Amino acid sequence: MAGREGGYASGRLRRERIITAATELFARVGYRHATILELAEAAGISRTGLLHHFGSKEALLKAVLERRDAEDAARFAGADTDETGLEALATLVELARHNAERPHLVALFAVLSAEASDPDHPAHEYFVDRYRGTVADVAASLTRAKASGLLAPDVDPAGQARTLVALMDGLQVQWLLSPADVDMAGTLRAQIERVLTVPLQG
Repeated sequence: MAGREGGYASGRLRRERIITAATELFARVGYRHATILELAEAAGISRTGLLHHFGSKEALLKAVLERRDAEDAARFAGADTDETGLEALATLVELARHNAERPHLVALFAVLSAEASDPDHPAHEYFVDRYRGTVADVAASLTRAKASGLLAPDVDPAGQARTLVALMDGLQVQWLLSPADVDMAGTLRAQIERVLTVPLQG
């Protein structure tokens, strides 16, 4: 039993190493330009070994995206329970600040989201759903802020939500190109506070 558990643990570690290597390679060259052989070499295993853990490049891409989402979900769990919506809005600023510490993931998202505009891309539906969900979540936070009297009266939550999501993505691309010139968190905070009647905490 101990040997079997050790094998499971070793297998999990190997999977995590593959996902980490794939994240870095996809961020650098995109999904379509990364071959199975290149992914295997980046992970330090054989092509057969990689396909043993992930049956296809598409399955590996799915694992990469799932891990990124799981990390964000764990970091900001519970923020959407605040009745005023302010805590959830503050987490957007914290996310921007956190992203400045992980450029490879910012690059991954920028590269893959651009590639996935093609309906035939395997991550197309993932990004359609992600943007739809993200905009809806931000709109819900702004709606709660409005109900609490904390949103400027002339601000439309749905329209402002799409603006904030677009701002976050645009800031990420500009930051990747010139990190010293772009304060992602500060710029996002300033925009959110322009539409609120109170400052964000934190």
